[in-house]
Amino acid sequence: MSFDFVVTPVDWDDAAAVALRAAQRLELDALYGTPDSEPGPAPTRSDVAVFLLARSAETGELVGCGGLRMIDGTAAEIKRMFVLAAWRGTGASTAILRALEADAARRGCTHLRLETGDLQVAAVRFYEREGYTRIPLYGYYIGSDLSICYEKAL
Repeated sequence: MSFDFVVTPVDWDDAAAVALRAAQRLELDALYGTPDSEPGPAPTRSDVAVFLLARSAETGELVGCGGLRMIDGTAAEIKRMFVLAAWRGTGASTAILRALEADAARRGCTHLRLETGDLQVAAVRFYEREGYTRIPLYGYYIGSDLSICYEKAL
């Protein structure tokens, strides 16, 4: 079965965006057994260049989200990439990722980076399938026992 998604930018404080980030946090807290497994500062309204929501094109149902935090003039970091469990395996993650990559390219980025956790096996598989290459830990993630970092040239 094929699904289509509408991916649009929203304000960081948009109610649906806040709800999706909270759902992601609950899932990660349960997976890692701690309420704060994220190394470094959490993304905020002031450092996220764009935050996207994905909805089902057919029903308008909220599906997932993702954002970009600029690292420098040529690189951005994918933050808060998340798809609700009911929508995993439908292509929603790919739709969000493609929209983030396109936005980063419009901003002049030549590559994207991301950090994911060592227990997030599906995320690791997804990013590797999408052409992201594992790189040494960078920035806030240096020294983290839980982090795995990736990069992709745009």
